[in-house]
Amino acid sequence: MAKPDIQQVKQRFGIIGNNSLLNRAIDIALQVAPTDMSVLVTGESGVGKESFPQIIHQFSHRKHGSYIAVNCGSIPEGTIDSELFGHEKGSFTGATGERKGYFEVANGGTLFLDEVGELPLSTQARLLRVLETGEFIKVGSSKVEKTDVRVVAATNLDMVDAVNRGTFREDLYYRLNTVPIRVPSLRERKEDIYLLFRKFASDCAEKYRMPAIVLLDSAKEILMNYRWPGNVRQLKNITEQISIIEREREITPDILRSYLPANEVGIVPIKAGTSTSGEQNMFSSEREILYQVLWDMRKDMNDLKKVVQELVSGKIQPSELARQHTEETLLPSLLVADSGIQPSAPISIKYKKDEQPVVIPVDESHVDETDYEEQTLSLEDVEREMIKKALEKHGGKRKNAAEDLKISERTLYRKIKEYNLDK
Repeated sequence: MAKPDIQQVKQRFGIIGNNSLLNRAIDIALQVAPTDMSVLVTGESGVGKESFPQIIHQFSHRKHGSYIAVNCGSIPEGTIDSELFGHEKGSFTGATGERKGYFEVANGGTLFLDEVGELPLSTQARLLRVLETGEFIKVGSSKVEKTDVRVVAATNLDMVDAVNRGTFREDLYYRLNTVPIRVPSLRERKEDIYLLFRKFASDCAEKYRMPAIVLLDSAKEILMNYRWPGNVRQLKNITEQISIIEREREITPDILRSYLPANEVGIVPIKAGTSTSGEQNMFSSEREILYQVLWDMRKDMNDLKKVVQELVSGKIQPSELARQHTEETLLPSLLVADSGIQPSAPISIKYKKDEQPVVIPVDESHVDETDYEEQTLSLEDVEREMIKKALEKHGGKRKNAAEDLKISERTLYRKIKEYNLDK
């Protein structure tokens, strides 16, 4: 039987990309499919490991048998043996009847054990016996059962490290890893990132009957150079978010950046040319994490100082300011949401020249006033003024004002009532 074409396999299983590492992984899956060898699929979370057991099953002589996928990490330790191998009536509390396990149900077919690295050690011993002899014993029974199951396992863990730490049996690792298949991360498939983006954007546009979003060239560069810690799954989610939330169909760099969680610890954009080893060592110590968090905080506070000054001086309009923030909350409320300061309370923005500013309530000012510049504002007044200007701009039309402020009409109505702007 001739080996199927890789491109046809990609189309059948919805795999997008032309990367050589991806093609190699598919080629190995097709070569091992006609055999009964155990396969271990490895790769980071979100790379699409679940497609490879399906490829192996569909191109094997077991394709007319059962295909069962089991997420080992989602089953409690106390019931995992029962789920996999079955149990006898009365074998434990709640066992009101006999139950067949997945190894019995999948007899003659393929069993996909996802997150196999999460299995408890006692279950690993049972699994090793099935792989070596095809025999298992139900929970609460002494009768040896036989099964003919092809096992394909997958994990995003470093299995060698797990073996060294004693959390995974070495003999089971080598038994599962008869044929290894490594699925590359999205960082290793940079040439496929834009292809995937266009595919996800097109699918979303077709599903919700809207024009597909497109990236400006400068935004495309950001997309290609982002680290993508969540891999294909993260790219798909972000593409769908932008497609649904943004009204503009041309996506600028600023819009794209607002959806990339660049300030989350351990999730940082990379620059073109950064080495893989550099990426892996990034945030390797708690000290580096702390430095990054402090740096982000300082930058945010400097931005706060600049934005408030421009808003008060009239250099920036409410519509420009609101565009950068969420639908339900205006900027001043956001700025103090985590500080414990009430939006209606006056605050002082105090800062030394060329140093990090400090935001504190006016009545709690206890810093030395010398060497400080100070501007006291009411957040309530700033927010009220933003809404007032937007309403004046649109002749009192609340719908247009809400769109300009990038908030919902419901939120605008509540704020108008709160600030007595409906008089």
